[in-house]
Amino acid sequence: MKFSKVLIIPGVFLFAALLALVAAFSSVNVIERVSKAAVEQALILGGQDWANVHTDGLQLVLSGMAPTESDRFRAISIAGGEVDSSRVIDQMEVPNAAGIEPPRFSVEILRNDGGISMIGLIPNATDREALNARVRRIAPEKNVADLLETADYDVPENWSSALDFALVALERLPRAKISMDASRVTIEAIADSAEQRTTWERDLARAAPGGLRVAMNISAPRPVITPFTTRFVIDDQGARFDACTAGTEAGRVKIVAAGIASGVKGRPTCTIGLGVPSPDWPDAVSRGVRAVREMGAGTITFSDADVTLVAPASVEQQNFDRVVGELEADLPDVFSLHATKTQAESTEGEGRPEFSATLSPEGQVQLRGRLGDEQQRTITESVARARFGMDKVYMAARLDENLPRGWSVRVLAAVEALSYLDNGVAIVQPELVELRGKTGDPNANTEISRLLSEKLGEAQDYRVNVSYDEALDPIASLPSPEECVAMINETIAGSKITFAPGSVEIEASAAATIDKIADVLRDCAEVPMEIGGHTDSQGSEELNKALSQQRANSVLNALLARRILTSNIVAHGYGEEVPIADNDTEAGREANRRIEFRLISQRELDGEPLIEGTPYDGPLGDIRPRPRPTAADAEDTAEADETGDEGVPPEDEEYVAGDDGPPEGMDAETAAALAPEDDVEDAAAEGATEPTGDEAPAPETANTEPGTDETDDGATQAEEVAETTEGEDPDAADETASADEETTNETAANAADETPGEGVDETTETETVSEEALSPPTVVHPELEGVRAPPRPEREG
Repeated sequence: MKFSKVLIIPGVFLFAALLALVAAFSSVNVIERVSKAAVEQALILGGQDWANVHTDGLQLVLSGMAPTESDRFRAISIAGGEVDSSRVIDQMEVPNAAGIEPPRFSVEILRNDGGISMIGLIPNATDREALNARVRRIAPEKNVADLLETADYDVPENWSSALDFALVALERLPRAKISMDASRVTIEAIADSAEQRTTWERDLARAAPGGLRVAMNISAPRPVITPFTTRFVIDDQGARFDACTAGTEAGRVKIVAAGIASGVKGRPTCTIGLGVPSPDWPDAVSRGVRAVREMGAGTITFSDADVTLVAPASVEQQNFDRVVGELEADLPDVFSLHATKTQAESTEGEGRPEFSATLSPEGQVQLRGRLGDEQQRTITESVARARFGMDKVYMAARLDENLPRGWSVRVLAAVEALSYLDNGVAIVQPELVELRGKTGDPNANTEISRLLSEKLGEAQDYRVNVSYDEALDPIASLPSPEECVAMINETIAGSKITFAPGSVEIEASAAATIDKIADVLRDCAEVPMEIGGHTDSQGSEELNKALSQQRANSVLNALLARRILTSNIVAHGYGEEVPIADNDTEAGREANRRIEFRLISQRELDGEPLIEGTPYDGPLGDIRPRPRPTAADAEDTAEADETGDEGVPPEDEEYVAGDDGPPEGMDAETAAALAPEDDVEDAAAEGATEPTGDEAPAPETANTEPGTDETDDGATQAEEVAETTEGEDPDAADETASADEETTNETAANAADETPGEGVDETTETETVSEEALSPPTVVHPELEGVRAPPRPEREG
């Protein structure tokens, strides 16, 4: 009994401990299940169902991939609201922030008579002050509203070039909306005339940088068209519009759709203009086009309210009568129909009159056939000479008094129509006037049809078989900016531009090369480019820099003397900074002494700072040619080399724009034929008006290698080095010589344009320079006729 009492007491305590342990484990399990369920439900209700919840004792562990950092924080807050926050363990992950895409940078610029406003998002690295300064220069008297926001992300590729082109377009267009991003620039603008619109589109296309998509929608006032003409033809060459005009966009769509339904291929051109004779014009023309289709061949011409339908002899008389009757009934009352059916052509005999005018590709015109009398022959020859040139016409027509009535009018109309072609023939017969040939004007067919309709009158048949040849188009055949520079550098590679020894004067042997460059530049008048002067490494860096600048100026002045507009060209001397060969060999030094042309941006042409990053530190003051200084004003010349000439600000040129895109609501074929083109090609850059004057003289150097194409650029230093010990620095020798002559306050650049003090005195005393030789030449450019370079200052003493 005593033993049992001893065991009972510990047993009771042990049982109680086990019971407490079981109760504790049970409580923990219950708390875990309840807490987990409560937290999971709260996360689902809070929209954070991505989070996973599991328990570890009394701790709740949250895991999973949080969409954002804010979602992760919200999940922790929700869990902490259900249980003690100290029990929540965060094992969630968040995607790497570096994977977030940058925002889309874009700018929308509006310009009108009230000012300019800019709205959008730009990179933080964009130089905002330079951007605003450039915009203010575009419209200095207008208000500029800067509503741009910035974001600190990397600058997108091509952002700078796209923004630069947008500002070039803004400067051209006084009323415009320009939207741009790094890959595309969209331009909407209003022009004053159709010619201005066309020129704007051409110039902006040429100015657009490569790889940038450009979309233009430039509208212009509708031209006044008289007579209001549309001509539709179906012959052995197929269906086509020789001329097409409409009063509204909806009318244009209706007319072109009728043509496409009748067999017209491609994208017909139909001009929208003023002067439509009736609101029913689209219905009348569409009905006339269908009438020709029903006959299977023929022509119909609408000239104002006069309608002429001509059917060939192959059309059956019964079909012809039916079509004419239905057309007369369908045409509105204001239109007057004249219908004729040609007779089968008989074999030509001696008595069948004919006149022909033939234009060769070289511009020579031969007039043959029959004319009524001597007066008619004289008038015809005079008209031809006025159209084609006094020495371009050969008259070989004979006289015939028995010609049909109105023969002279038909001949003169044919000769005038022939002037629209680059080569071809005009044939006049009693029943027909026919024009065949090639032209570089895409609108020639319309102009010729309008002319013949007006000159020949109603019920007269004519045929226009003129094809457009892009190679003859003076605008389409212009070289691209890249081709311009490539042709110039190819010319220089074949025959270098050489200079007289120790001088910046271009040698006479290089005149042919300059002439060839001038010929190329006449077709590249608006392409911004740079003339770069380069030297070898002999001599001091400062002297080489000055010499290369003066030689580049000499080339620019030589082009100006050949009447080349140089407002789009800058001259810059690089000295020895950009070698293309090894300066340790004579062949390498010869290759490095060169003149090169390269394309530049409009900002480089204007000497403006870059829009993004640090301010532009390229050539500013030395981009304009300077007049030749005299022997007495060397110091003034040196100062001019530092500051450059002040160019005359360019006058804004006026340009012209294109028609609106077709409206919607057409079938797929018609819409494809009418769809306007979004992307437009290359433009012209503006520049400052070039100053007058001839080349600046070279620093007084001696040529150590007279047999080379160009002067050894460091000749002066070479002589000084020969007088020093071997291995002595030539620049040090220069500095020593300058110190001995008490000119240590002058910079190395000024020393390149000055002779040391003793030399100046000696030259002034011994050298005799005529007034005529020192006077700058008169510039004979049409815009600068009569303008002379500034007079040289009077000699002192």
